[in-house]
Amino acid sequence: MDAEPPPEQGLFFLNIIFLLAINWGLIGLFATLLLLLISSALISGSEVAFFSLNNNDVEGLKKEDGNDRLIKLRDKPRSLLATILISNNFINIAIIIISDLILSALLPDGYFDAWSEWLRQHVFFLNGVSIPAISNAIIFTITVIGVTFLLVLFGEVLPKIYANINKIVFAKFMAVPLWVLMFVLGGFSKILVSWSNKIESRVDKHRGSAKSWLKDDIDKAIDLTVSKEENAEEEADILKGILKFSDVLVKQVMTSRMDFVSIDYQTNFRDMLKVVKETGFSRIPVYKDDLDNIEGILYVKDLLGHTDEAEDFTWQKFIRKEMHYIPESKKINELLKEFQSKRLHMAIVVDEYGGTSGIVTLEDIMEEIIGDIRDEFDEERDIEYLKIDKNNYIFEGKTLLNDVCRVIGEDLNVFDEIKGESDSLAGLYLEVTGKFPKVDGELDLDPYKLKIVSMTNKRIEKINLMIKR
Repeated sequence: MDAEPPPEQGLFFLNIIFLLAINWGLIGLFATLLLLLISSALISGSEVAFFSLNNNDVEGLKKEDGNDRLIKLRDKPRSLLATILISNNFINIAIIIISDLILSALLPDGYFDAWSEWLRQHVFFLNGVSIPAISNAIIFTITVIGVTFLLVLFGEVLPKIYANINKIVFAKFMAVPLWVLMFVLGGFSKILVSWSNKIESRVDKHRGSAKSWLKDDIDKAIDLTVSKEENAEEEADILKGILKFSDVLVKQVMTSRMDFVSIDYQTNFRDMLKVVKETGFSRIPVYKDDLDNIEGILYVKDLLGHTDEAEDFTWQKFIRKEMHYIPESKKINELLKEFQSKRLHMAIVVDEYGGTSGIVTLEDIMEEIIGDIRDEFDEERDIEYLKIDKNNYIFEGKTLLNDVCRVIGEDLNVFDEIKGESDSLAGLYLEVTGKFPKVDGELDLDPYKLKIVSMTNKRIEKINLMIKR
């Protein structure tokens, strides 16, 4: 006769009530479990509350008193997220341990032996399994299902829904507890953030390598596609310029502060006109005292009708104060969008200290795609160099590496692995050697060799580039 589940199993909840009535320790375990579930809900909800705050919410909170901790937490997203994850893991582990203790108290040894015997007789793959093993498996299943249900419903779903609806209130309520947790778990969170940064850097490195391989393949495809067309070389350069457009930084195309034309604010009208006529530029920066203090941009067209004025004419009234400042690290595709939206043609490039690094124009950006744009005011040759033979060139030290590559017919990325933060040929020499050179100083960059031709006390003027092949 087949074994049947014992009828006393239906008295499970009566057993719980009886045990709670006589066992204060069990009551303490249930209270601890409830407290841990509430803590898990608050921690999980705070993740949604803090990371769903938008810029308008943050600005509103800054205007209110007593939100300093909240703002500081919001300004450290990686550390905050690490603290939340570590806290949640500790709490979830504690919930599992407490749940197991509660089940052990409620379900004494042998409680599921009858069930285990019944299952062993009716489930074919359990025939050779011992009764204690099946009982333990039943208890484990109940624990997993019960704890998972509690954590998902009360520790994740419900608090996150509430926090998403009441994010500001929730964030304010959890600011102090999270501040304390971040202080207590600071060591753990630093380790977690450090690991995540290393993993992210490696992923980015591999992603960059894959991207580089893809671009190399596209370069080859472009060469194959247009090789038989008329004006093939020009078309290929334009297509390759479009391909690399989003990777070019403003620093790589700008005119440095040592090379762009500017006018002192104190210059008299006649001398100013002389500069305008000699340079032929339509827009010229105006500075006071030094180039780090740009006063504005002079539009030459505003001077039309005033060219016959006296030397003391106040031309400064035509200076336009609306200037666009950008960092050296900005991508030129982003700057092009800004130029289009704000209807600008020039921007002032500043370094990390706020000093004037150079200027960049719409023409500089477009030349990265379609090549040199020449008008009646441009000199015969923008890039100053001397070609001695097919393997020897003499460049100005300030010549940009991109321009050097174009002249010698090499890929624009050929120096990427060694150039570091440098963008010019002289900068490359200094970056690799780490010291200020002397005339005739040499640097071997197989298959290239750089030799200092001339220099001053402060800068490298000319460099001989030799191709050893």
